[in-house]
Amino acid sequence: MNLLAIDIGNTRLKWAQYGSLAPASEPLAQGAVFLENIDQLADGGGDWARLAPPDAMLGCCVAGDSVRHRVEEQLELWDVAARWVVSSATEAGVTNGYDHPLRLGSDRWVALIGARARLAAVGVRVPVLVAMVGTAVTVDALDPDGRFLGGLILPGHGIMLKSLEAGTAGLRVPTGEVREFPTNTSDALTSGGTFAITGAIERMHRQLQAKCGQAPRCIVTGGAGWKVAPALGIDYELIDTLIFDGLLTIAAARLRR
Repeated sequence: MNLLAIDIGNTRLKWAQYGSLAPASEPLAQGAVFLENIDQLADGGGDWARLAPPDAMLGCCVAGDSVRHRVEEQLELWDVAARWVVSSATEAGVTNGYDHPLRLGSDRWVALIGARARLAAVGVRVPVLVAMVGTAVTVDALDPDGRFLGGLILPGHGIMLKSLEAGTAGLRVPTGEVREFPTNTSDALTSGGTFAITGAIERMHRQLQAKCGQAPRCIVTGGAGWKVAPALGIDYELIDTLIFDGLLTIAAARLRR
């Protein structure tokens, strides 16, 4: 099975081609483009024009129907059907505890499936906290039985800064550093945004541990995960490919049906 996996976020499209459906597999090829450059993927000099034709495609998209349709037009390069993950009540060993399961963002759903699959692959059965840090931030809790308990949504660092710039005079300053006690405005803004995100993650970590009676694993992912993770006061694992792990797991589970 040669699978083209696609993750469309609010800012970028990331893709990877795999020859194996096992989680944490090494891709045969991979890349990323900003959403405004999607229409160049299948051009003669585009990334996809150089790929071997995939047998199947599976993706998740949170950027809206218009962006998804643009990607489907690029997929016409091959004779492959576009298949997109939609959140459901259950999939690949994970149960959706959202009040309205179909309303859970597909990226959150796929990341949770990827997290559970990674732990199952090494025989670990513990609660998992998945923090996805990008344009927006989500912090989602999974119990040891694979049940999604719920999670948080909060603004990403960029949105926080834009909001402050829009509502407060004199705060258009360069990005600073994360400091315990900031002594200039740039550092104060950067530290404030970072600690807002890490504080939410740490609080959910405590709540998940109290509910399940054992320490959760914390997995950080997303395009800005590497910026925020070092400021966390808990142990964590940084996994950039978590959504791809979820897509591989879903594709493998659907093949077994």
